[in-house]
Amino acid sequence: MQPIRRSDPLAKPAKLSPAPAKAVRTRRAYFDFKFGQLHVRTAFPDTGGFDEQVTLFCLHSEQASSRLFARFLPEIAEVRSVYAPDLPGYGESDPTPSLSVADASEAVSDLANDLRLRQIDVLGIHAGAAIALGLAAARPELVRRLVLIRVPAAARLPRVSAQVLVLRTRLESAEDLAKVKAAAARVDFEDIAGYADDLFDAQPKTLAKQIGAFLSGP
Repeated sequence: MQPIRRSDPLAKPAKLSPAPAKAVRTRRAYFDFKFGQLHVRTAFPDTGGFDEQVTLFCLHSEQASSRLFARFLPEIAEVRSVYAPDLPGYGESDPTPSLSVADASEAVSDLANDLRLRQIDVLGIHAGAAIALGLAAARPELVRRLVLIRVPAAARLPRVSAQVLVLRTRLESAEDLAKVKAAAARVDFEDIAGYADDLFDAQPKTLAKQIGAFLSGP
């Protein structure tokens, strides 16, 4: 008599769980600089820093504060630490005596020193772009890449060795773009629709993808 054989139960295919998104931590802090304290928003991946890309500083326009980047920071910080200071005299940061581009560049330089960073990338909008260029000119060993939105109003921009990406809005003239070409050895141009300040709130994911591709590229 043949033994009764139980048919093997059909194996159910294993369900593949999606890869968990990298955790991003955000906080706010104060850092000392020459003329007082800078209020800084930060975001960084919860990876211990071992596989992070170059740290990014975000510098707001003259009509804003670091709050401008509140929705953008968690999007861009999946693979890098990000710092967005209230520039001197704006938001909750102490002012400098002259509120000049040079003083603000020095304050951002002090922040990089306090964090013991050897190299950074910098995103700047209009006045923030002027400060980013000033910092890159004064400390070429520190600033690796620049992302500029709304070219600063100046007869001539400082010469920089950093690689530059200009995100063009409807406000730049051909003369503005020519000034950037004259200031940097390598400049890339990409278009963005709308105005810079609004986009960081309305389209943070889109901007993070666009800017992140440039920062991570060759």
